[in-house]
Formats: sequence, structure tokens, C-alpha cells
Amino acid sequence: MARTKGGVVKRRRHNKTLRMAKGYYSTRRRHWRRANETVMKALSYSYRHRRERARDMRRLWIMRINAAARQNGTTYSRLAHDLKQANIELDRKVLADIAVRDPEAFTQVVAAARPVAE
Repeated sequence: MARTKGGVVKRRRHNKTLRMAKGYYSTRRRHWRRANETVMKALSYSYRHRRERARDMRRLWIMRINAAARQNGTTYSRLAHDLKQANIELDRKVLADIAVRDPEAFTQVVAAARPVAE
């Protein structure tokens, strides 16, 4: 079987990695092996931190909804239950946004969910 050389493909792959390492310091941007290690680690961090950011945002939304719900005489967990019983399908992101930007509208949402529970 004939030997295959990977010159062009290898060069493209290396250049891609080196482009991704732009802005790194010293050998981390100039030498492919060090750049590759750093870029692979950076990509794994970015993947992990995207998931972490999603968790953090969800926690923030829940805190905001809970604070607004307590101002309206209920708690987050009761409000979530009442909304589900009333078939009001607003996600946490939207509820938190309403709570921060338009407290009167949030009060109306809470009032709309309450009668079903009583």
C-alpha cells in the first residue's frame, strides 16, 4: 500500500489551531503543540462555563421571582404551583423580566394564578 503524506491537511489543521490561539502569550500562540494544548483546554472551559452560566441565570431568575412573589404575599414555590394549576405557561426568564421591569403586570400574573388555588 502506498504511503500517504498529510502535508496540506496537517498545515490547515495547524493553522486553524494557531488562529484560535491568537492573543495568547509567547509559545502558546507560536508553537503548534503548546497552542493546541491551550486551545483544547480553552474550548473545554468554554463548553463547561456555558452550562454553568445557564445554571447561574436560572438561579438569578428564581431569586428575582421569589423576591417579587414575596412582595405580593406568596412564595416562589406556591406561585409556581399556582401558575401550573392555572395553566399559565410563563417560563422563569419571562417571569423574572416582568417582575423587574413591570411590577404591576407581575401583580396581575400573581392575581390570575391565585383564584385557582383557593
